[in-house]
Amino acid sequence: MEEASTGSDSDYSSTWISWFLSSKGNEYFCEVDEDFILDRFNLTGLNNEVANYPQALDLITDSLDDDIQDELRGSLDVQARLLYGLIHARWIVTARGLTKMLDKYKRADFGRCPRVLCASQPLLPVGLTDIPYEKSVKLYCGRCEDLYSPKSSRHGSIDGAYFGTTFPHLLFLVYPTLIPPKDGDLPSTTMTGKDGGAGDSRNRRRIREEPDVTVAAEGGGEGISTASVALKAERYRPRIYGFQLNEIAKLQRWQEAVRDRQIARLEALEAKTP
Repeated sequence: MEEASTGSDSDYSSTWISWFLSSKGNEYFCEVDEDFILDRFNLTGLNNEVANYPQALDLITDSLDDDIQDELRGSLDVQARLLYGLIHARWIVTARGLTKMLDKYKRADFGRCPRVLCASQPLLPVGLTDIPYEKSVKLYCGRCEDLYSPKSSRHGSIDGAYFGTTFPHLLFLVYPTLIPPKDGDLPSTTMTGKDGGAGDSRNRRRIREEPDVTVAAEGGGEGISTASVALKAERYRPRIYGFQLNEIAKLQRWQEAVRDRQIARLEALEAKTP
């Protein structure tokens, strides 16, 4: 019996996790340390989220009895994936978890922002809710502060709760030097010339301070109120453990005040239009 169990605990616990991480579509995940999984304090409350919790945990740590594994293998595999995902969401907001995800971020493992003016800014995975089975994972750009869907359908089907709503914003809070500039270097297609840099800066500042108000030409968008469309526009609000970040909250309040003034001008123009 002793010879049959010569492998170390680390060898056993890495088997299922290694298989899971190497599976296609799981590239966003990082490896959760064994001691974190074995510390039951870190798993508090997960027994209420996962059916067959003890067996699913045993499967993750490769200590599941062979007889039980044969009987419940199919359903346990689904529950083990759910359990590992929820553990993963807790792990990546720890110091060691942030370090592992930071390495993936620096390699742009999560992709790059498709917005041209973001100059291929690396993205970070984020959930729209911490409750499983509600929303799929999205990708957050720290430069434009907007969300994007993963390009791959495999990644697009990952539950957002496996990354949580806090992770990317906590990463930038812990590593403030990683926060990308909001108006950094533009792509090389930007026209430059004599005093081009200063002129471009003045133009961007004027656009920010005095946004243009345009009304759809006749025959285009008939019957559609531009102001009502603007009012319905949603925006992403970064939060850490449910609390909105102070600096971002102040910026967004200013942006919303500018938007409200724009909408008022649009409504006034639309009221004058016969």
